[in-house]
Amino acid sequence: MEYLKPMEPTRIHSNGDSLFQDITLAPDIPVYATTAAYNKDPCPNKLHLGIGVYRTEEGKCHTLNVVKQVEQTLANDLSADKEYLPITGMPEFNKLSAELMFGSGSPAIKESRVVTVQCVSGCLSLRVGAEFLAKHYHRHVVYLPEPTYGNHPNLISAAGLTLKTYRYYDPKTLVLDFQGLLEDLGSALTGAIVLFHACGHNPTGVDPTCQQWEQIRQLVRQRGLLPFFDCAYQGLVSGNLDDDAQSIRMFGCDGGECLVAQSYSKNMGLYGERIGSLSIVCKTADVARRVESQLKLIIRPLYSNPPIHGAAIVTAILKDRDLYKKWTNELKAMRDRLVQVRRQLYDSLCNKDPSQTSIAKEKMQDELFSIIQP
Repeated sequence: MEYLKPMEPTRIHSNGDSLFQDITLAPDIPVYATTAAYNKDPCPNKLHLGIGVYRTEEGKCHTLNVVKQVEQTLANDLSADKEYLPITGMPEFNKLSAELMFGSGSPAIKESRVVTVQCVSGCLSLRVGAEFLAKHYHRHVVYLPEPTYGNHPNLISAAGLTLKTYRYYDPKTLVLDFQGLLEDLGSALTGAIVLFHACGHNPTGVDPTCQQWEQIRQLVRQRGLLPFFDCAYQGLVSGNLDDDAQSIRMFGCDGGECLVAQSYSKNMGLYGERIGSLSIVCKTADVARRVESQLKLIIRPLYSNPPIHGAAIVTAILKDRDLYKKWTNELKAMRDRLVQVRRQLYDSLCNKDPSQTSIAKEKMQDELFSIIQP
């Protein structure tokens, strides 16, 4: 083999200045700056109200017992290896995740119309979905609820999609602005993409009722809009995994198409494992096959293939009846404690401000107890 003689390095800037000297200092990302400030604060009586992590009474990040059990089993499995996963992730994880979201009896799943790919938590599930729509969908406009999760605009706009908003929460009445929502979606661009929070709306905690979801579904289909669900809190809102997936299942079983970004960060406490999925419900199995082929091309330059450990944990829990039951019991206990803590906060606030009218208190109480996300 012929080797070339190394060339003398070319000096670009004789004065020693950096090639990046004109870069400005970006401001801190607030939610992570809050965490850094919390960690530096020496006060023993402090509470972390920044990034959304379920914590114990001692303020520690909580690892579910069922997760610890599964991790021990995985560690003891000497036959396991660290081989790369396929581009679309662990097949069994994808199958089980789709069934958890759409129901094991979903017609769309039975007809092979659902494509599910493992992604790097909910954020990359949203980003992969946005990239897919930017490349393969004719309408590049996404309507976001006002307000919405702070990272939604970043994730969606980074794919080159245009952002608009629709009315969602009325801060004056402290309830869902359902009429405003219907009016805005009714006048939205035909074929536009609409982002919905499947349950546990972030940051308000206010969700439509099942009857309201059905009205939304009918309007979306009549207007030819494309629903894109973000599902980060399944099981933590009502304490029941099936109930919290009802909004998605309404759209998933009506023969239309939709996208769903799914995360296991909150409901399994797998924050640092960054494990989630993107599902796309298609009109036919043939379309689903072609959609999957294009998703592979999108994932390849982003992260090539997803990590294995979190997927192995989720798969082990979802496929085993006893482990699944342990998980749902722990999930229900987490949800119940969240309600209890918020009730205590609500009572304390009312005691400090007795001027609140009974009507305002009732509205505050209804919404406060429904909030389960950071």
